[in-house]
Amino acid sequence: MTGRPVAIVGSGAIGVAFAVLFARAGRTAEVFDIDDAALDRGRADVEARLRLLADAGLLAEDPAVVAARIGWHTDAAAAAHDAELVQECAPERADLKREVLARFAAVAPADAVLASSTSAIQPSVLAEGLAPEVAARLVVGHPGNPPYLLPVIEVVPSPVTASPTVDRAAGIYRSVGLRPVVLRREIEGFVFNRLQGALLREAYCLVRDGIVDAADVDEVVRSGLGRRWSIIGPFETSDLNVRGGIAAHAERMGESYARMGAERGQHDPWTPELVARVAAERRAALPLEDWDARVRWRDARLMALTPLWDSAD
Repeated sequence: MTGRPVAIVGSGAIGVAFAVLFARAGRTAEVFDIDDAALDRGRADVEARLRLLADAGLLAEDPAVVAARIGWHTDAAAAAHDAELVQECAPERADLKREVLARFAAVAPADAVLASSTSAIQPSVLAEGLAPEVAARLVVGHPGNPPYLLPVIEVVPSPVTASPTVDRAAGIYRSVGLRPVVLRREIEGFVFNRLQGALLREAYCLVRDGIVDAADVDEVVRSGLGRRWSIIGPFETSDLNVRGGIAAHAERMGESYARMGAERGQHDPWTPELVARVAAERRAALPLEDWDARVRWRDARLMALTPLWDSAD
């Protein structure tokens, strides 16, 4: 794969993971950190991750060849001088991230996309005080961790992000094997962490209320929800769980889920209009006449992965 380099700001866990992702896909990754000791830790981490990928048969080249595509810098200008994308991976502090983004906007090419790896901070917060032409180039590019194994990445624009910036960011990520999900508007925590947070909130409550302990919650997710969600998401799960699809599932289970939510002080009912909207999307993706075949496909995929899961247990 060819293309301009990407600059990765920070050689911690997520910066290293992005470096592995881009280098594995054939791209040059220029990693910046504030001192040589941090970069040395980053190099060692890269080497360890590449060895694991190679041992698992997930690396098409020798680890040393992939590692050679990664540069290491304490000079911001050297890291970013020809970058197509600046991927900021600084600690989760808005003031620090804002400072880093401004610094790299000044030394990167004027057309470089500026992307923050933040897990929850809205891009409009990061854009505060930045020049308008810089803010227009800013998105959040929030990955699953590690991105070389979890291909989803959320692309989150602020209200002032230019549309071409969003398109370019999504295209760059797609070119290295990621599956970008572009949010229509910003929201704290984005989609990934809001879904994860909903499960964690309930998990903590179940432990607090003496229903189960932490290991039990992990077992339910690991051996149940997680196995199924590795194949299909929650909407398709509901769609395939009841003959008649997700509309029939909502009719059967909606009131029960509403009571569970009310128990936690949450009032977000599945209104007929909302269910109809989701059902229309599901029927566009899967006509009901294909429902039986898709259920068999789901089961076949679960069967194929069962030996791997059982060996991990």
